[in-house]
Amino acid sequence: MAERLVVLSDMWGAKKGLWITSYLGYLQQYFDIVFYDSLQLSDINLKSYTAENVKEAFCNGGMNTALAQLLIKEREESHYLTFCAGGTIAWNAALCGLPIKSLTAISPLNLHLQTEKPNCNINLLYGEYQDDKPSPEWASDMDVNMEIIPKFGRELYSDDKIIQKVSLNLLQALLKNTLSTMKRPLVS
Repeated sequence: MAERLVVLSDMWGAKKGLWITSYLGYLQQYFDIVFYDSLQLSDINLKSYTAENVKEAFCNGGMNTALAQLLIKEREESHYLTFCAGGTIAWNAALCGLPIKSLTAISPLNLHLQTEKPNCNINLLYGEYQDDKPSPEWASDMDVNMEIIPKFGRELYSDDKIIQKVSLNLLQALLKNTLSTMKRPLVS
């Protein structure tokens, strides 16, 4: 049986998320994937979907609504692959009891403000030019794996090279986990 992978989009969801199909294309044959559009989870309904309006709506209740919706919908322990706002939603949901095996978060928002971390393996990926990325000291204190990719900004997750890198890392982690469970003797 395939491992379950929950994918949470950035704040734009499917509106500007054609890049997400590349991740799904790489990973769907190895994982049982469940996809959530963070914009839909947030129940944001705007007249004009500008970056400023969407961000403001997320900060003024949309993020909390998305978190609550995720807690209602997800009861099975799963791996999480998240992007931007989706990473922050998953992090905070895990602190509220979301069953989570691992979190791979690319460009999550405002994690540098967190003082608690979910009880799972955490891999964070940021672009060098992202303004709200945590410091290496924060990552060390929080005991999370964090990588900074040179010459990229917040939306690095939409670049083909990053898509391939993240997908390969997830597949390698899956293989290591599968192989480590297979090393047990078949007969005792």
